Amino acid sequence: MASTSEEKMKGCGPKLFTAKGKKTAKSTDNPSRHAAAEPGPSSSKAALSSPLRTLSEVKSMRLNHFLAQTSNNTTIEPIRIFVSTWNVGGKTPTAALNLDDFLPPDDNSDIYVLGFQEIVPLNAGNVLVIEDNEPAARWLVLINQALNRPADIDANVFQHEPSPSVESSSSRASSSLDTSFSGLSKTASGATIFQKSLLKAISKSFMPVRRKQLKACNCSVEMTKTSYRGACFWCPKAYKDETDSSEDDEEEEVKDKEKSRDSYGSVTDGINSAPATRDQLKYNLIACKQMVGIFVTVWVKKELVQHIGHLRKSCIGRGILGCLGNKGCISVSMTLHQTSFCFVCSHLASGQKEGDEFRRNSDVLEILRLTMFSRICQRSGRRIPEKILEHDKVIWLGDLNYRIALSYADTKKLLMENNWDALFEKDQLKIERDAGRVFKGWNEGKIYFAPTYKYSFNSDAYAGETATSKKKRRTPAWCDRILWRGDGIMQLSYYRGESRFSDHRPVCGTFVVEVEVLNKKTKRRSSNADMRIGAEELLPTGKGKGTARNVSS
Repeated sequence: MASTSEEKMKGCGPKLFTAKGKKTAKSTDNPSRHAAAEPGPSSSKAALSSPLRTLSEVKSMRLNHFLAQTSNNTTIEPIRIFVSTWNVGGKTPTAALNLDDFLPPDDNSDIYVLGFQEIVPLNAGNVLVIEDNEPAARWLVLINQALNRPADIDANVFQHEPSPSVESSSSRASSSLDTSFSGLSKTASGATIFQKSLLKAISKSFMPVRRKQLKACNCSVEMTKTSYRGACFWCPKAYKDETDSSEDDEEEEVKDKEKSRDSYGSVTDGINSAPATRDQLKYNLIACKQMVGIFVTVWVKKELVQHIGHLRKSCIGRGILGCLGNKGCISVSMTLHQTSFCFVCSHLASGQKEGDEFRRNSDVLEILRLTMFSRICQRSGRRIPEKILEHDKVIWLGDLNYRIALSYADTKKLLMENNWDALFEKDQLKIERDAGRVFKGWNEGKIYFAPTYKYSFNSDAYAGETATSKKKRRTPAWCDRILWRGDGIMQLSYYRGESRFSDHRPVCGTFVVEVEVLNKKTKRRSSNADMRIGAEELLPTGKGKGTARNVSS
């Protein structure tokens, strides 16, 4: 869980907060979340008149037993979340790219939320026809290599021979990344199909073996035996057979692998992982989504994956015509134990003219209004969020594109003095938030680092210093930001990386977040009761006649 050592601020600023030790306390959440459901009016009478329980009676019993939970049944535990956002300017990474400025090797968080903007050039082909998935596949391989590197290997994984024990898929994928991708034959007829199958195959190789369970309901009322489809009456998609989440996935994966090999030789060799190899991964990929240039991935420690549920994704386009995907957001919703999370990765409207900030405000408001997650389950006492603001914890990251409301000359003067406070007073996002026009009720850490945009290629100099005309000159700005909303969130660090790969600098934040966890005794009690009720459901439902119901189909 959360680290107990002090966090050092990186970049240009001092440490903001200190991580606290593990916190275990009884939850004081609204008791209505655990309110008991009232039994059906005819339950007692039916129980006296017939020795056999009907299905409706069993449902009523389950409601009484499982929904009568109070805050005493849960404890609060801290988890550590690392968040990073980077506009990579349409550039495709190579195997030589060092991700330490985007993904520190010594962070050791429980969850990593990594968002990108402009992973492909925002040209007409990618926006209007179909997006190029090759850069996303490259980033996935590099991120996996960084997160799942052997403990005894130096941070720069590209300068050392990988350990044989972890060689398997990910190490070979990284070492042969450039040669594999450069050898592709990008014909007009085959490029699109290949890119999609490759990205799909690579993402699957880093996901848990039973990845379908990530989308299932993990409500506390559910039974632990997954072979019973009808265990949760409120969650029709909650359970699948044992084979549904493992054997089917493996068969599908083999088909994808064979398809990729048939069409493109051995390009995907070493990238697809067998289930046994996945067990060696420290972090599993649980969410991966691209919309034109926006790309978001969520990685979770292997031991926490079993507690993830209700995983859903939503895309909102806010680009050309107000709907295309060159601008907009990807949102990821999930539950961890009994706490709901939403991660929003966005790229908002660009422009440094006066009034452009209102277009960005509009993008935020429309994203909040239009984003809707699919309904997985709904039961008395707990409603799984379908809108962003309904979640317990929300983290918003991305290139928000808010600029500094000063001339280039005035901005440069304050930059030379390292006068961040005076400069930040003119930050458009701060001005709009203070006026209550956007992100009302949200939080952002104190900024102690220089503006992250716009830099000259492979340089520490801002692009305005080398611009040939005032039209092309961009005033430096804090375009790249991380905000959060919800109780029980403490930011440990907020800093920028110094990679020269793009005209933006990556921005990172580390958080300790309180998560509501069901007590072990409560889980065991729920499981035992479920199994008893499940056995009773095998009894005939008619009036003394009939056969046992088949509940395994």
